[in-house]
Amino acid sequence: MAVATQSLEELCINSIRFLAIDAVEKAKSGHPGLPMGAAPMAFVLWDRFMRFNPKNPKWFNRDRFVLSAGHGCMLQYALLYLTGFDSVSLDDIKQFRQWGSMTPGHPENFETPGVEVTTGPLGQGIANAVGLAMAEAHLAARFNKPDCTLVDHYTYVILGDGCNMEGVSGEACSLAGHLGLGKLIALYDDNHISIDGSTDIAFTEDVSKRFEAYGWHVLHVEDGNTDLDSIEKAIEAAKQVTDKPSMIKVTTTIGYGSPNKANTAGVHGAALGTDEVSATRENLGWDNEPFDLPQDVLSHFRKAVDRGAQVEQEWNQLLETYRSSYAEDAAEFERMLSGQLPEGWDRDLPSYTPEDKGMATRKHSQTCLNAIAPNLPELIGGSADLTHSNLTELKCSGNFQKGQYENRNLRFGVREHGMGAICNGIALHSSGLIPYCATFLVFADYMRAAIRLSALSEAGVVYVMTHDSIALGEDGPTHQPVETLASLRAIPNLVVIRPADGNETSGAYQVAVANRKRPTLIALTRQGLPNLAGATAEQVAKGAYILSDCDGTPELILIGTGSEVQLCVAAAEKLTAEGRKVRVVSMPTCELFEEQDEAYRESVLPKAVTKRLVVEAAARFGWERYMGADGDMVSVDRFGASAPGGIIMEKFGYTVDNVLAKAKAVLG
Repeated sequence: MAVATQSLEELCINSIRFLAIDAVEKAKSGHPGLPMGAAPMAFVLWDRFMRFNPKNPKWFNRDRFVLSAGHGCMLQYALLYLTGFDSVSLDDIKQFRQWGSMTPGHPENFETPGVEVTTGPLGQGIANAVGLAMAEAHLAARFNKPDCTLVDHYTYVILGDGCNMEGVSGEACSLAGHLGLGKLIALYDDNHISIDGSTDIAFTEDVSKRFEAYGWHVLHVEDGNTDLDSIEKAIEAAKQVTDKPSMIKVTTTIGYGSPNKANTAGVHGAALGTDEVSATRENLGWDNEPFDLPQDVLSHFRKAVDRGAQVEQEWNQLLETYRSSYAEDAAEFERMLSGQLPEGWDRDLPSYTPEDKGMATRKHSQTCLNAIAPNLPELIGGSADLTHSNLTELKCSGNFQKGQYENRNLRFGVREHGMGAICNGIALHSSGLIPYCATFLVFADYMRAAIRLSALSEAGVVYVMTHDSIALGEDGPTHQPVETLASLRAIPNLVVIRPADGNETSGAYQVAVANRKRPTLIALTRQGLPNLAGATAEQVAKGAYILSDCDGTPELILIGTGSEVQLCVAAAEKLTAEGRKVRVVSMPTCELFEEQDEAYRESVLPKAVTKRLVVEAAARFGWERYMGADGDMVSVDRFGASAPGGIIMEKFGYTVDNVLAKAKAVLG
């Protein structure tokens, strides 16, 4: 078949396919199969439905597109290039997966404008999309008026078999169905192939029935390879259902057009090879050289530039009308979109003196959340079914539910992983919303992939993690985090804060809310703690500071975090009474301390003072860099136990007497 006999739509679809084929072939690395099979549905979606402006990828009211099956990213890069995004040039396509290219091996939102969220770990993208749709629903309920629909966009997803196998997608999609997110439309690339071969070897459930059980509107396009009209009708039908999210199962052939590798695992994650590329060109009637596209194709796709400018202009006119009619709401809406925090948002955060009654830092956290929420309307979040343990309910708002999207308390259910991924979507919605989510610290392990992607994606999620140590008590070692803090501190771009009292908890929230390009995890106690002399909110931003000091150069530095700082203070007082020179350093967050200049770090932890004792009710791992050459640590390097919290702390050596003994041993 010669190219001239193909319709313009066929040429457009084959252009997507061959950009993917040629880029993967040049890189000798990548996943050509999904773009080859999903090109028809992607073409219909981007050409006939999606509203976006290629010249302004961050235009607020754009439709969001998420490629949950992120390994097929050449599909997305091809679409970005073809429709005229400046972020992806033909040279970038040619440099797929190469150093410094705008076309990395999986989509990265911080790297490539036009990519909404970072995907690749399967299931994360569809879960992010649930968060994007929740953000749209919330803002629409908050700001739309009967005569002015300011917020009105869809979230579209392409996901694959692997996404549907991963548990995080089930968690998020179950919640999406409960919430009735009608502007979330997922196209399921039903190609029956994964890396190991046919999905029949491990995945035979009826996905459509599962989504129906979740409460989704479900459709099926039986021929996703060539039946463009059915794809269009299915998307149109999905848009008509406003009280449920929609899942369109689109049955396709992975590697469509490849004579010898289509419908096999061989086309999933490897280049076709020179011979098979030639055979595919012949089979699909593609006479163009690698990366060479028909001018008619480019002209057609680039119509998206004018369409995008037009829809944005129309929306800007709508915004002008909104400003005139609803000035106060417009000002708040535009401030949120700008990312600027409201003036005085933290003015009601509490401060404490040592005379004030001590409380668990989880209770201080509750106070902080409810102090800032009335002044910070973009704050939205909740807990994984532990609201009354995490103490995360906003008293100024009701529950975000179907038909009540204006509310700010999110009820995630027992879905930690889905919760984290959903919050990433909310944070990356480009609306200024600040999501927080909560569970017990030990269950960060259930959501580690989402936390890691928060850090990678520069998503400013606030993680509120309570019950932060063996002091949790009777629930025992299954619920007592030991290695958790060390493992979280190993994640780049994540700020882990373990406050020692009420003032440091207020400081933790100041840091977390201000950090819009990095996530913050606040680890909080179940047990009550005293408010410490010398502890201040402002010092938390420095990571570590001198809580109490001696005259001259110290002989010993005691370093504590969280609930153990009080032990350091008490031990230092006893040592001082014995004539020893002791400094106490509170280190709520190692990450921010490492970011201070060398002079400040030296002023807190002088290199010359090599006798140091670290006290933290967690694993020793990672603390070696602060112990000093002659130092030690009171640590927990085994699993915990089931007993009252005070007894456990005593048995594990977290007493003033034991800290004092260890300190004397270090002093020699």
